[in-house]
Amino acid sequence: MAERREFSIAHSPDADDAFMFYALAKGKIESELLEFKHVLKDIQSLNQDAHSGRYDMTAISYHAYPYVSDKYMLTAAGSSVGDGYGPIVVSLADLGAGGLAGKRVAIPGMLTTAYLALKLYEPDVDPVVHDFDTILDVVQQGEADAGVVIHEGQLTFAASGLRSVVDLGEWWKRTQGLPLPLGCNCILRSLPREVQREARRKLSETIQYSLDHREEALEYALQFSRGLETGLADRFVGMYVNDHTTDMAPEVLEAGQRLLDMGFSAGLIPRSVRLEYV
Repeated sequence: MAERREFSIAHSPDADDAFMFYALAKGKIESELLEFKHVLKDIQSLNQDAHSGRYDMTAISYHAYPYVSDKYMLTAAGSSVGDGYGPIVVSLADLGAGGLAGKRVAIPGMLTTAYLALKLYEPDVDPVVHDFDTILDVVQQGEADAGVVIHEGQLTFAASGLRSVVDLGEWWKRTQGLPLPLGCNCILRSLPREVQREARRKLSETIQYSLDHREEALEYALQFSRGLETGLADRFVGMYVNDHTTDMAPEVLEAGQRLLDMGFSAGLIPRSVRLEYV
């Protein structure tokens, strides 16, 4: 057998990604062509690293794609999609309908899809970037009028005494009739076609393995769940690793394209791009 090529996969250290990559990380699935090396970083860092094409395959926000599409194309597997739910804007005070205008809002990164959706919902906000896992504290301590929570914070914000201003995934579904694509996996365009296809194939296989062996994959993912009890961790994983993740349905591609087109039309994205995927 020929020597395997080292292949870097970068993703976030979160329960949903840990669940998704369980089989590859633990050697349940292997490749004769590729030897996978996992790199764990938060999504803001991954969006930045993608500018230089640092990793063979990486998770990024859909919002980041226009900035890195010269180097990467999407994979049809690996998207995190909120179907009627998504990032939630929370506040300590009752802001009411339209209450975000002019407000200082904590966000998890300028290239996150959460921020793009926020700006499409309310263009007149003053964003301030914080690490995603500090946003609940930032809002609770009054350092921002509101904050956009992603990951587990969507399930736990009420325990911090905060209230929902708007669920951006619900708003998107109501106004556009489509799910909200949040995160995706992408792969270097410069890689040989057989490497791209093999990596995409193994990505689909690791996701399917976890869905088929949910209990053991969830047990592994719990160590990345930042204190969520098993039931909530299972609920969170189920929100973002599902049928939309194993393969990109036509409506996800349509929604991703519409999201980027609207961002471009609103002047939030510097250039118009077409989503391409392996």
